[in-house]
This record gives sequence, structure tokens and C-alpha cells, in this order.
Amino acid sequence: MDSPTKRRTALTGMGVVAPNGVGADAFWKATKEGVSVLDPISREGCEHLPLKVAGEIRSFDPASVIEGRYLVQTDRFTHLAMAAADLALEDARLDTADGSPFAVGVVTATGSGGGEFGQHELQRLWGQGPRFVGPYQSIAWFYAASTGQISIRGGFKGPCGVVASDEAGGLDALAHARRGIRRGTDAMVVGAAEAPLAPYSIVCQLGYDELSRSADPARAYLPFSADACGFVPAEGGAMFVAEEESAARRRGAPVRAVVAGHGATFTGTAGWERSREGLARAVLTALEDAACAPEEVDVVFADALGVPEADRAEALAITDALGPHGSRVPVTAPKAGTGRAYCGTALLDTAAAVLAMEHGVVPPTPGVTDVCHDIDLVTGLARTAELRTALVLSRGLMGSNSALVLRRGDAPT
Repeated sequence: MDSPTKRRTALTGMGVVAPNGVGADAFWKATKEGVSVLDPISREGCEHLPLKVAGEIRSFDPASVIEGRYLVQTDRFTHLAMAAADLALEDARLDTADGSPFAVGVVTATGSGGGEFGQHELQRLWGQGPRFVGPYQSIAWFYAASTGQISIRGGFKGPCGVVASDEAGGLDALAHARRGIRRGTDAMVVGAAEAPLAPYSIVCQLGYDELSRSADPARAYLPFSADACGFVPAEGGAMFVAEEESAARRRGAPVRAVVAGHGATFTGTAGWERSREGLARAVLTALEDAACAPEEVDVVFADALGVPEADRAEALAITDALGPHGSRVPVTAPKAGTGRAYCGTALLDTAAAVLAMEHGVVPPTPGVTDVCHDIDLVTGLARTAELRTALVLSRGLMGSNSALVLRRGDAPT
């Protein structure tokens, strides 16, 4: 077996289930065109709540892609993850039937688990009594439900785990999968999907000061803008198939990108200005891990919280970490058109980064016209560029910071 440092992690499959499209092609078309799908929340029971705008997935029927026996024992966040995992495995052309079931592992991330399923069962408990609560309440809400169900459904018995974390946990899950590949696992199914738009889940989120209360979809989420007033939540996410690069190339798999570096820090909840130092340190760690010079970064997919002090801290962190290059490198935040799907958001950004490198296009930041920070934020129309290295950033509301360096699949290292 190769030494851990020689076992590089390639992304060979990608599956996306997002508010702006199901499947990588639909997602990329809307992302590249800067389409915003933010809309008034349509979910039953949410009409009276102060959160008015969100990114909903309206074109997804879980019963059309997931067997009934799994549907009844799982929450929507797991339905989304399972559907995305199917798409990723199909994209990777990974045939696991003849290999060892212990050669493939699963890692997912989540910040909230299955809130909708839990709400329904609690309503039965208080409305009808404990005898009416189904047995799957014990597992469907659980943070590890998506990892467990994907591994059971696929017969994957390799290293499995869940990152039950802040929003930055999406990128941390990729780092976790990368460690699994380095330690000898052939392949990892990795990613995150969230479904935080049930009434109970929304009520839990109302404690976030950063949540936008705007009722106007066109004004509710405008990161790096003078009109920034918070973020809009969303459902969805992405799953990937990660493999040891040389093995993937030997079997003729499409290497869509290489996970080259990762860094993570924690700066707590004392104030968003503190995330400047923590995020910059995460970026520097990721660059060092990737043996990547700051000027090699061709595009930055920003965290883009949409809170003035947080946006300022991120803009400064980019220039702190990248030096003079930080004010020149294209920065984008496609999530302004879909909302923030918590742990799923960074994985959607990762998918967008992979597609951007493949197509040589930096997608725009939907809705934003006036940029009030010293960064080259791409707005309006997509920008053509030679993209070999992408930097993806993520911060959590509780103080986590994470940075990921991706190399294009055909880029030399």
C-alpha cells in the first residue's frame, strides 16, 4: 500500500439536490446563469412565523427514487442525501458488486438532523398518546441517520461516520473522507444534505440573530452588499464519491477534482470580527496542506453570511491569507440565489467549484449589485476564466471555520 501522503483523494462522482436544480446539470445551468430561486415559504404550518423567505426544493419526489421501506423510516434530510448519493455513485460509475463491502465507507455531516420527522412524532405523542409514536422516531431524527441509511442501502461496510457540527462541518466531512482514503479505504461516499424548513425546525432557527426577516425575496439575502440583512435558510446539499486517485485513474473513472488541502479552526461566538483571524488561519492551513501558493488560487467560493460585520471579517480574512492576490482573485457566492442549507451549503459550493473549474466559468453572486468590501466579487454575469485551483470557505454560526483547496481533475500538482 502507498504511504498516506501518496494516497491522494479524487472526487469521481457528484450528486446534487438543490433548490435551483436536481442533478449536477440542472444545478450548474441555474448557478452559471445566476438564477435566484428564493421565494416565500410555502410549507404548511409556517405561515405565521417571522421567517418569510427560504430556498425550497420544489421539484423533488422522494418516492420516485427511494424505496418505500426506506421512506417510512427516514426524514426528508435523509431522502435528499440518499438521492444525491445515488446520483454521485452513478456519476462515478463505481461498481461495488464484485469488490469487498469493507472497501467503501460513508461520511455525512448535519447540523440539525431530522426535524420534520421528529415534529410529526411529537405531535402524535401529545395529541394521541405514546402508543401512536412509531418505532422509527428513535432513528429518523438522529444526526447519523443519513450515513446509516446510505451504508445499509448500498451495502457499504467500510469506515463510516457523521460530522455533527456547525455549518463548516460540510467541508470537515470531506476532510474526514480524505483521511479515510489516506488510511487505505478504496472509496468514500461523502457529503451533506439538510432539510430545516419544517415549522419546528424554523422555530429553532429563530434564535439566530443572523437570520433574515425580510419578506422580499429580492432583498432577503444580499451578502457583501450595503443592503445585507442576514441569511436565508435552505434545504438541499450534495454528495460525492471520493477515491484514491491512482486507483480511480486505473479503472478509467472521471477524476473531476482532487481534494488537495483542508484547514479548520474555531473562534467561538463572541463576535463575527473574531472569525477574521480564524478563517484566515484555516485558509493558510489548507494552502500549506495543499502545497499551494496564495497566487495559485483562481477563485474563492465565499461563506457569504450576509451580515455586515461577518462579511467584512471574511473579506479581510481573504486578503489576510492571500495577500495582495486576495483583492484581485474572483470571489463568488452562488448561495445568494439558493439560500444556506447549513452543512449542505459548503458541499453545494464544492459542487459549484468543481463545475466551475471544468467549464472555465466563475458563476455570479445573484441579486448583488453594489459591493461594499475590497474583494473582486463576481456579480451580474458569469465570468470566463482559466480555473485550476479553487478555494471553498465555510463558517458556522457557533464559531467553526473551514477552508478547502480543490485542484481541477486534469491540473498537474
